[in-house]
Amino acid sequence: MTWDLVTLNSGYVMPSIAYGTWTLGNGQGPIDQIAQAFDTQYYHIGKHHRALQLHEVGITLHESGLSRGEVFITTKYSGFDGLDIPTAIRNSVNNIGTPYVDLYLIHNPRLTVLDIPTAWAEMEKVVEDGLAKSIGVSNFGVQDLEILLASVKIKPAVNQMLLHLYVYLQQAPIVEYAAEHDIVIEAYSALRWEICIASLALDAPLNEIAIRLRATTDQVLLAWTKAKGAAIVTTSSKKTRLEGYQDAGDIELSKEDIAAIDAAGALGEKRITVRIGLQKFGVAVLVAVAVLGLCSYFRIRSDKSL
Repeated sequence: MTWDLVTLNSGYVMPSIAYGTWTLGNGQGPIDQIAQAFDTQYYHIGKHHRALQLHEVGITLHESGLSRGEVFITTKYSGFDGLDIPTAIRNSVNNIGTPYVDLYLIHNPRLTVLDIPTAWAEMEKVVEDGLAKSIGVSNFGVQDLEILLASVKIKPAVNQMLLHLYVYLQQAPIVEYAAEHDIVIEAYSALRWEICIASLALDAPLNEIAIRLRATTDQVLLAWTKAKGAAIVTTSSKKTRLEGYQDAGDIELSKEDIAAIDAAGALGEKRITVRIGLQKFGVAVLVAVAVLGLCSYFRIRSDKSL
């Protein structure tokens, strides 16, 4: 199981595969799921900002017997609850029961209470106060990153973002910009293709590669994401799947494999764009028909009243 440690621009290292807790609720269930993640060697936990879930991750860490330094903990500031960054981060570390988190992210540039430069200055203070070792962002586009980098003292270490086959073309400029500025991309929803309307575009090349490599299609897609230079945050309630995701770290795709998957993804993305366009056109037609129907109805009513 070879998922490398990634050296961040802060100087700290981060496991390149993380177990995400965003789908988990509260109670004993999440504690059991996170314990299972530890058992399958996921030592990077990407946590939701919800207070109760943070508390339960802290319980699991305490009960695991792992030392704080053995687990890399990521959490986020969202602004959903109206708290400012200093209050939110202190609540987070208190709920986890740890003096610091390894990585603290701004969840979305449009969900921050403050403008980006002001919010980032408060994030830098989080590092200065010892509450986070590294700071980063999530769902930032190129323009957002340009605004941020124009005023930073501490560069963002990570940009966590949606990244899978059917959005790669539109996300590629962000991936390239991040690489130019030594910012690690961390992909979420890397396996989202399974529920995508364009998945048929991928079936043939993906199945051929998976059979040849004696791997699952999920493993091939995770290997493709790794080949694009991204770290990955994933999740599952099934231990066998978590083990399989770990094994994907050993898969080496050839340039031809990557190109074949790229081409299938581009075709699928095009099909999605066309499908969405047709859906919007269909809605517009229905609205137009409804408007014309109402106009005809009121015209008839008006004629009858004369």
